[in-house]
Amino acid sequence: MGTDLVAGGKSKWTKRTAPRSDDISLKLLVKLYRFLVRRTGSKFNAVILKRLFMSKVNKPPISLSRLIRYMFGKDDKIDVVVGTVTDDVRVHEIPCLKVTALRFTETARAQIEKAGGECLTFDQLALLAPLALNTEIGVYKNLLQEVSLRFRAFS
Repeated sequence: MGTDLVAGGKSKWTKRTAPRSDDISLKLLVKLYRFLVRRTGSKFNAVILKRLFMSKVNKPPISLSRLIRYMFGKDDKIDVVVGTVTDDVRVHEIPCLKVTALRFTETARAQIEKAGGECLTFDQLALLAPLALNTEIGVYKNLLQEVSLRFRAFS
């Protein structure tokens, strides 16, 4: 026999409503950004909340070189990365950047702070810019990761 489904059948379009991780700090960030989405109505905060729910594969690391390229000409803005910022040894000149991320590698944090920039956490960002004024959220594609290359449908 089969299982009895509720009228309308099985839902095919589900999405995460909470992170699968048991990380306490991540759960506190989710609680904070749920509050911000509810009270400010900001789409930016909703995007951050959605990305906090994502799996590790969908939160790929971003290198300093790509971050510098992305933030070229946006000196007064804070870049927001829901993932890890990693160091790039090929970059020698780093401009002054304000970056918010879940994690920084030690060398990336040292490079950014040496150049006069700031490495912020998401709770600091919520205090600085609750309505996300002067912030820039990156679209960091993970399509070139080997996993997605293997499972991509070719036509």
